[in-house]
Amino acid sequence: MHERIAIIAITETGIALGHSLKSLLAADGFAGCGLFSSRAADGVESIESVAAFVRQSFGSFDAVVFIGSLGICVRSIAPVLQGKHSDPAVINCDESGRFVQSVLSGHAGGANALAGRLARLLGAQAVLSTSSDVQGLWPLDILGREEGWGVEFASPVAGESITTAMAAFVNHEPTTLLLDIRDSLTDQLERTAPPFVTMAYRYEEVDFSACRLLLAVTPRLIEAPVQTICYRPKVLCVGVGSERGIDPARFVRSITAELAAAGLSPRSIRGVGSVDFKLDEEAFVAFAQACGVALTGFSPEQLESAGPVPNPSDVVFRKTGVHSVSEASAALLSGENRWLVEKQKVALAGVPEGQPRHYTFAVSLLRGAERRGRIAIVGAGPGDPELVTVRGRRYLEQADLILYAGSLVPEKLTHCAGPGALVRSSASMPLEEQFDLMEQFYRQGKFVVRLHTGDPSIYGAIQEQMAFFDAEGFEYEIVPGVSSFQAAAAVLQSQFTVPEKVQTIILTRGSGRTPVPDKERLSELARARATMCIYLSAEWSDEVQAELLAHYPPETPVAVCYRLTWDDQQVWRGRLDELSALVRQSGKTRTVLLVVGEAIGARGGRSKLYDPSFTHGFREGHGA
Repeated sequence: MHERIAIIAITETGIALGHSLKSLLAADGFAGCGLFSSRAADGVESIESVAAFVRQSFGSFDAVVFIGSLGICVRSIAPVLQGKHSDPAVINCDESGRFVQSVLSGHAGGANALAGRLARLLGAQAVLSTSSDVQGLWPLDILGREEGWGVEFASPVAGESITTAMAAFVNHEPTTLLLDIRDSLTDQLERTAPPFVTMAYRYEEVDFSACRLLLAVTPRLIEAPVQTICYRPKVLCVGVGSERGIDPARFVRSITAELAAAGLSPRSIRGVGSVDFKLDEEAFVAFAQACGVALTGFSPEQLESAGPVPNPSDVVFRKTGVHSVSEASAALLSGENRWLVEKQKVALAGVPEGQPRHYTFAVSLLRGAERRGRIAIVGAGPGDPELVTVRGRRYLEQADLILYAGSLVPEKLTHCAGPGALVRSSASMPLEEQFDLMEQFYRQGKFVVRLHTGDPSIYGAIQEQMAFFDAEGFEYEIVPGVSSFQAAAAVLQSQFTVPEKVQTIILTRGSGRTPVPDKERLSELARARATMCIYLSAEWSDEVQAELLAHYPPETPVAVCYRLTWDDQQVWRGRLDELSALVRQSGKTRTVLLVVGEAIGARGGRSKLYDPSFTHGFREGHGA
């Protein structure tokens, strides 16, 4: 957001801090940063005076950072201020770098966010004074800006504006948040809603008798009896087709009116698509430009492969080689064979018969945006509840159903479940029973978390579950987890890759009840002498040891790791030729990971990354 930043230093001490801040900003990705001062110094762009520089250049920067007294900052910018939507962000930092204060354009100009970022770079205290930030409330005027949401205000009362709506919000007046779609930000809004905000998921659910302000995240046009801020998420995908050469201006007016008649806001359009040989159609180009999106072309083969559409046309097929342009394009853009608006055929008003005037359009909702059931396959980590990922923990708190692998996942990991959530262990449940339970919750539009040990993609047995979800058309995602091999490295205080010695980690299992391919037998993998983490194999430790000794030296370090990071975790260390004896000594065969390799406990070697003579993308090497 801030591509051009001016740092204005008042004193010698300020110049020194300015140099440091400029370097930190450059390392943090801010390339267009300049340091200015009326004092001559190396690396400083000389200016006649601070006041003159601000007067001449204020509008040329996205952000201005003063290093010095707040009074100088205020007196310098006062004569050139225009308005909150045009003024750059202004920050003031004392010359000792203790406080970083947002002075101007805290929300619209991003000064609050930049002040926080500068404070983190300097180890300073950010000073923010806007009411929403002080109270920890949402900044309504810029909410969703980073996600590309549009913002619109409407009120049945004359004189009200988004400013009066923001005042009502920071004064805790009864507010309803209408979430008509779902994405990561709406999930965050649900989690962080203040007590005076009531949630609604359909317009019909809103109780306007107890609502002073409506915040609506929706692509749909609504007309509420209270002041309303509508946020327009980019979730509508529009497919278009037409006769060649229709009038661009009439087309844009017409399709915009058709979308409004369907109750949809053009500000929520994410993409416009058509068959690829229509990419030069001026009307389509004009419409995409008016929506601020790209025009996407699909080949006839792609359109035909989009799946069944509700309104195929043999006439269109004879002319173009495809049965559908608008519906198929909308489906391909959205990733979803569902339509908010099926194909509509429209004739442009005011165009005589015989001239190009017909077009079609269809609208789909972006895949995943509809508020319906969803499933997350979450990696629980190795056992310690604090090692589940932040997203995994958040999903556990939000879930309506938590189905966890009770034989492998500690029950206390589910203690963060929200009120009313159903928590079940799948240890004694056949797969079909698990499917029935998850399907029941999913079809009710609820959130299901399937909790697996470690990382679900490593010996997680999720393939058959995903096959079921795919067959039923269920939306799902996989949340990675910390695997037990990573926990082993932490518990063993080892780096499993050692410079110039071991650069490969092998995750595998021995051949027990379930055979492994011959090319993946331990005796074959042992040729690499990599760090090897062997799952599900303690029961066959004699065979494991024998196969590994085919290529690893007998003195190679090994570790037998039982229930890593659990409360009853145990680890036995030794040599490879003692592996089977260590397993017998442990008395454990389940939830055991065997680790083999010279990286265990190694402390020799030095990474090139920190070698002073090594040059890389962020540092020039010096010396031998």
